[in-house]
Amino acid sequence: MSGKVGVGIIGAGVISTQYLKNLTSFSDLEILFIADLDVERARAQAEEFGVPGHGTVADLLAVDQVEIVVNLTIPAVHAEVGQQIVAAGKHQWSEKPLALDRASARALLDSAAAAGLRVACAPDTVLGAGLQTTFREIRSGRIGTPLNALVLLQNPGPESWHPSPEFLFDVGAGPLFDIGPYHLTALVHMLGPVTRVSATHSTARTTRVIGSGPKAGTEFPVNVPTHHSALIEFASGASAQAVFSFESTINRAKLEVTGTDGAFEVPDPNKFDGPTVYWAPGTKEASDIEAVGATSTRGTGVLELARAIRAGEPERASGEIAFHVLDVMIAISEAAASGTAVEVTSTVTVPDSLAEDWDPAAATL
Repeated sequence: MSGKVGVGIIGAGVISTQYLKNLTSFSDLEILFIADLDVERARAQAEEFGVPGHGTVADLLAVDQVEIVVNLTIPAVHAEVGQQIVAAGKHQWSEKPLALDRASARALLDSAAAAGLRVACAPDTVLGAGLQTTFREIRSGRIGTPLNALVLLQNPGPESWHPSPEFLFDVGAGPLFDIGPYHLTALVHMLGPVTRVSATHSTARTTRVIGSGPKAGTEFPVNVPTHHSALIEFASGASAQAVFSFESTINRAKLEVTGTDGAFEVPDPNKFDGPTVYWAPGTKEASDIEAVGATSTRGTGVLELARAIRAGEPERASGEIAFHVLDVMIAISEAAASGTAVEVTSTVTVPDSLAEDWDPAAATL
């Protein structure tokens, strides 16, 4: 096929608004349909963003012009809905995580491959100017050979501001599975595939209380650990220490990489921009490397997937990277539960960086 790529969206919840703002602005995409279990919610989003179609998932999957389906459902059904998309003969972009277990994630990727279809997956923050600049600088040798990294993701948890945070404290979420993919995906792009992890975990409270919105004051159960600390080893010989926590009254979002010839403070992996802060050997003052590239935020990965399909090239936010990151997160959970190190058996090839002049706003198809 040629021309604009037709896109449909499953899930008209909170995150769909940010996706739609961007996807409807990209010249290479045509947003054709929004589906949701709540058809009225789908209709409201379609009307707000000028999308011509809305209805059920079955309605969407029957639209021939839709080539890519964006899966914005809750994590517990990512793999199930993903298989429905494959069965309909369509490529897909999935919100993270790809699935909740290795077997269903692998089955989804294998089903897509057998059908000649692509599965790509969030986070697409790795395509933003901030992280892409860091990746290019690391590959240029600016800090020499990367040796180790530090990740600190600490906050009190999202229940104070999110109107429906229950799913963020259920299986498939918590700080490791909800926020961890941003930092772990960035680490894989910088240091390569992971080979082994060790970890600990804790749960501060068995229940939490919604702090805002129509359900404010409602107590709900916490079904997953709310803190993980991990030691991550990479095939390259590098290592990383990582903390993912919803138990801290101190807010931190930090990612640092140290090499043989210097160190970088990396932009927040949950964002698309920000400078890379460079510390040269022997220096007491850092210097900023300004971000170069696209800052179009969530949905950038859908566009990059669409252009890759048209060009017959691999997409960068691939399902294989998402599978490896899922494998790492599950291994961290297993290591924390067992008190022993866990080998990570999957591997992945890290994609090349985007060109500095890659422009999501351009009409290229």
